[in-house]
This record gives sequence, C-alpha cells and structure tokens, in this order.
Amino acid sequence: MQSYLVQVTSKLKRLARAGQIVYARKLFDEMPYRDLVAWNSMLSSYSHLGLFQDTLSLFHYMRITNIRPDHFTFTSTLSACAGADELRYGHKVHALVVVLGYCQSLPVNNALIDMYGKCLSPFSAGRVFEELGLRNEVSWCSLVFAYVNADDINAAYSVLGRMPKRVDIAWNTMIAGCARLGDIKLCFSLFKDMLEDLCDPDQWTLSALMSVCGEAREFISGCAVHAYIIKSGWALAVEASNSILSFFARLGHHDGVLKMLESVEYRTQVSWNAIIDAYMKIGDTQKAFDAFEVAPDKSIVSWTSMISGYARNGQGVEAVRFYRDMIRNGIQPNSFSLGAVLHACSILATLGHGSMVHCCSFRNGFHTTAYVGNGLVNMYAKCGDIEGSNKAFCDILVKDVVSWNTILLAYGMNGWASKALQVKEEMVASGVNPDKVTFTGLLMTCSHSGLIEKGRSLLKSMSDFGLSPDVDHVTCVVDMLGRGGYLKEAREVANLYLGKDSMKISSGEPLFGACASHCNAEMGAELGEALKSSEPENAMSYVVLSNLYCASGRWKEAEIMRKTMLDQGVIKMPGCSWIELRNEVTTFVAGCASSHPFIDEMYSTIYILEYQMKNPCAVT
Repeated sequence: MQSYLVQVTSKLKRLARAGQIVYARKLFDEMPYRDLVAWNSMLSSYSHLGLFQDTLSLFHYMRITNIRPDHFTFTSTLSACAGADELRYGHKVHALVVVLGYCQSLPVNNALIDMYGKCLSPFSAGRVFEELGLRNEVSWCSLVFAYVNADDINAAYSVLGRMPKRVDIAWNTMIAGCARLGDIKLCFSLFKDMLEDLCDPDQWTLSALMSVCGEAREFISGCAVHAYIIKSGWALAVEASNSILSFFARLGHHDGVLKMLESVEYRTQVSWNAIIDAYMKIGDTQKAFDAFEVAPDKSIVSWTSMISGYARNGQGVEAVRFYRDMIRNGIQPNSFSLGAVLHACSILATLGHGSMVHCCSFRNGFHTTAYVGNGLVNMYAKCGDIEGSNKAFCDILVKDVVSWNTILLAYGMNGWASKALQVKEEMVASGVNPDKVTFTGLLMTCSHSGLIEKGRSLLKSMSDFGLSPDVDHVTCVVDMLGRGGYLKEAREVANLYLGKDSMKISSGEPLFGACASHCNAEMGAELGEALKSSEPENAMSYVVLSNLYCASGRWKEAEIMRKTMLDQGVIKMPGCSWIELRNEVTTFVAGCASSHPFIDEMYSTIYILEYQMKNPCAVT
C-alpha cells in the first residue's frame, strides 16, 4: 500500500508540474486511500498554480474527511488565503493552527505573517511576529512587506532598523514600496543606506529605482540609475532592461526607446509586453502591433497593453476591435482590460459597445469594483446616459474619491447642476473628503450652468478642506465669470491667484473667448495678442481675434490677422464628429464630406429634411 501511495503521489506531482492540474485532480479523486502526503501534494499544486479558491475548497473537503493537517498543509492553505485576499478564512485557519498546536512552527508562523501582510492586516502580522520565539530572515522580511503593503513606511523602516542582518530582499521591499508611493527622495535615501550597509543591489532594486524615476519624470536621475545599471553589470538582466525601456517610454524619449529595443537580446513575455507598451507610449501604434504579432506568447497583459495603447493614442475603434478579438481568442478579461476598453468607449461615445463591455464586467463580477465601476460611470456619462451612470455608481461596493468625482462630473457634464452639488454633500456625509478634482468638477458645473454666486462660494470653501486653488480651479472661475459678462472681475480673479503670468496660461483662453462673445474689443485684443505671443502655433487666438475685429468693425486688423496666420503656417484643426450605427462608428470631418461613400444619399436626406422644416404643412 505504501509503495502504491508513493507511486501515485509522485505521478500526481508530475502532472501538476506539467500544468495538467485537471488530470492530477482526477487521479487524486480516483485514489482508494489518500494519506496526508497526497492531500498536501494536491493542496500545494493548486496553490503554486494560483488556483487559490480550489486550494481552499480542497482544504475544507480535507477537514470534512477528518484528516489532521500538518505544517505543510497550513503553509499551502495560508498561501492560498493570501493570494485570494481571504482574510476571514485566514483568521479561521489561524485559529486551527492554535488549536492543533502549531503555534511554534516557524514555517507556519512565517506563512501567517505573509498572509496578514498580503491581506492588508499589518497589526495581526506584527502580533504573530512578536509572539515568535525563533525568527529567521523570512520572518523579518515578511513583516517589512506587511507594513509596506499597507503603506505604513515608518513602521516598515522601524522593523528594518531592528533586523539583526538587513538582507537585500528587505531593502528591495522598502524601495519598491516607496517607489509605488512615488517618493523618489526616500527611494534614493534608502538606496544610499543600502550601499552603506554593504548590501549589493540587484536587478529588482535597480528596476524599482528606474520605475520611480519614470513615475516622477526625473530624466537626469533616471539616466544616473541607467549608468549605474550598466556599470554594475545588470544591463542584460531582463527585469532591469525592461524597467529602462519603460522609463524612456514613459518620458516619451524616442531615441532612448529605440536604442533599448536594439539592445534587448533575451526577450521574455514580460519583455514583449514592455516593448509593446513602449511603442504605444511614443505613439508608434503600428510598431506596437508588429511586436504584438511576433510575440510568441500573448497574455492578458499583452492584449491589455494594445487596447489601452490604442485608446491612449485616440484610436478608440481599434481598441474596441482588439477587445473583441481578445474575447474571441478565449482570453478572459480582467479589471485592467475592462478599464482600458471602457476608456475607448468613452472617447468614441459608443453606447452599444460600452453596454457590451458592461455585460462582460457583470458576468465576470468586476462591475462592483471601484476601478471598473468608475470606468462604467464615465462611459455612460460620455454617452449621455446619466441613468446608466447612476446605476453603475450604485453597483460599486466600496466607493473611493474617484467614484464620487466621476458621478459628480457625470451629472455636471450632462446639465444636472443641482444633482452634482448634491453629490458633493453626500460625499462629505459618507466620510470621503473632496479633493482638487472634486472642486474642478463643481466649478465647471457652475460655469456651464450659470451658477455664478455658487461658484464664488465654492472657490472660497476650498480652504475648509485644506485645499488651495490651482490653475484649473481659477480657469473654471474665470470661464464662469466671463460667460456671465463679469469680465473685469474675471481678470481680477486671474491676477489675484495666478499673478502677472495669469493671461499667458490656460485661464487666458476662456476670458479671451468671453471677450469675443461680449464684443469687448479692447480687452480681447490685449488678451489675444498675449496668447498669440505665448503660443504662436495655436490657431484659436488668431481665429477668435480675427472674429472679434470683424464684430467690432475693424476689418483691416481682421485681414492682417488672417494673413499673419497664413504666413506663419498656422492651420486651424477642422471640426470632427461621429455617430454609432449598427455597432459601427462613422466619422465626419469638416471639408472632407465628399469622400464619404454614402455622400449622395446623405445630401438627398438633408434636402428632404430641409424642405419638410421649411414647409411643415407639406408633411403628411
């Protein structure tokens, strides 16, 4: 019997390592007798393959059959709790550890610390750690990670300082955590301490530093890290080279991206994804597509990079097409791919495609998450379906500040000013403090709805939440006052908050437009000339200034302005609109209508509509 169990268990492990987990489970279920080793083999196989719910389900089945678990059982099960973010289940397993007397098992305690850390419960992780009689490097590093994962950098740094020997994994965890929070100064301070501690950085250390330099758009610091990577011999390491490629791509450094692409010799799936993302970030969608086509393995990350890249480059139709192709290829969407395609649907304002994506998110259970739910709220708002936005907002289980801002902006952009203001009150009542984006949305709403007094009040109330107005807020207020004809006050507000350069930045444009609307030629001419000097390639200042001169009868100045525009090669971007019909998007560009394949039918329809509007009695 013993030799049979050893033979079958070995076969089970081989099947699991080969990825044939279904056959491994079938073999396990067919075993007439299963010892603890067989149970542990199946549990660890599920856990290593990331099948966490299957691990927990099997553990439950094991308990029903009265098989007593050991420390191997607990480490696999706790790893599954961590991977599935099942904190409540983890608490139950912890209780069983205590009951069965495994409190002094170092591997089990390390697994408990790791589980609590990954489930964002650092207090519980710290309590397990303090009760440990014997600790090793894994114990210390797991506790550092627990605090870092909960964004408690001070507590993590305190644990790092108490470590008997600070190993590279602990330093890497700290640096990666600070990089995730965007604290570039602290990252480099930790890197300096790491070197002084005579601990050699590896590719993970250096990739985290490159990542934070990219996030902070610190080109010089990034180049310094790049030089250190080359000098220390990590340039050929996959993780390091991918991070350098991503750094240059994020900063839009075309030459840097191309040089890195030429130097990458060994390409993993992560490398191919980084290459696709790099091409997308520098705007070369064709090269990104070529890289996607030749990539040997296309994961969900590869597809998502293509979808988000097309959306980011304004090619929404291609993004939606890629999403459909991904589904047809049997790739199940995740929250990131759904968020990317929802962004594309928002750009196109295609309600049909957006509703299709909503169904996919509902079927996969992502519609209740904040990331996808926020995308759904925004998509419905851009499509003009405010009821759909509200339903998507209500489905979000845990609403963050982005959720509240998105529904507020949804009401604001669709003309529901009173509802937008009400959302702000509900947001505060729910314990979520408004941020700068909240006030930008509120002031924009007041501007478009003519709520001038309310807008003035909101600008003053920002200090109540510890916020100070920046360019976006002042621009909204200037636009609001300008639309209402309060041109002098609008200029005073801009000068008060933005100083002498107020008219050289975005706040000058709405005030300039307001001058044109209210035929204030004197102020308009002054603002137009200032904008034209600061942005000589911006066609808006030339066109509006010319129209303003025409409206005030200054024909000679208007003609000079048009001639200057032509002489300097400034071209006004033509107007563009599109419609969705039968799940196909048709685009119309001003001046290019004659190229449309159905132009004759469209003109015939327009003539009929024009006749019926002029002769309503003739319509039967």
